[in-house]
Amino acid sequence: MFFYFDPTYILIVPALIFAMWAQVRVNTTFRKYLRVFASSNYTGAQVARYLLDAHGLQNVKVEMARGNLTDHYDPRTRVLRLSQPVYSSTSVAALGVAAHETGHAVQNAENYIPLGIRNNLFPIANFGSQAALPLFFIGLLFANPTLMDIGIWFFIAALVFQVVTLPVEFNASRRALGMLTEAGFLSQDERPKAKEVLSAAALTYVAAVAVSAMNLLRLFVLRDSRRR
Repeated sequence: MFFYFDPTYILIVPALIFAMWAQVRVNTTFRKYLRVFASSNYTGAQVARYLLDAHGLQNVKVEMARGNLTDHYDPRTRVLRLSQPVYSSTSVAALGVAAHETGHAVQNAENYIPLGIRNNLFPIANFGSQAALPLFFIGLLFANPTLMDIGIWFFIAALVFQVVTLPVEFNASRRALGMLTEAGFLSQDERPKAKEVLSAAALTYVAAVAVSAMNLLRLFVLRDSRRR
């Protein structure tokens, strides 16, 4: 440390830049294709309802959620929530996002293994993501290697959760494009545009893993330097 500057921060700078670029890209791509309307003229909510019913998921509700890009599927309440721009829009972006979240509902119904693993990891990862850094830095401050190691293990649990999330998200996007094309909601010309939206969104998950991985490396460096 020198004047409160931690030189290990340099390890995560490239990943942070990548994460910021990924977030800008998903926002700009979503806004771009929110202005491109699909020829099928169905809203995101209508598409989600149709695809859910087609997979025998009539018991899953479709609701509007507040905010922008707050779309998600809640397996506990069996509710698929779409943000207002997605719920009521007939754009290519809206259809892509609605089908992606429907993909998660279908994964849950089919007991998709990576999703099950992620759900089982969630309680540990959720606690670990909150406790890891406080425990580690308390251990670092008081030269307690046990606390530092516990913090690192909690951080690893959170990172594993993020890694397992990647195939879940990629699979949901593949399902989305397939369902939209097969049901005729997207033409062959519109499909690449929806894919671009979903690919941009997937980059944010990759970036999150990159940031966490470099943060983990930073913790190892700090621990080893403290022990020396």
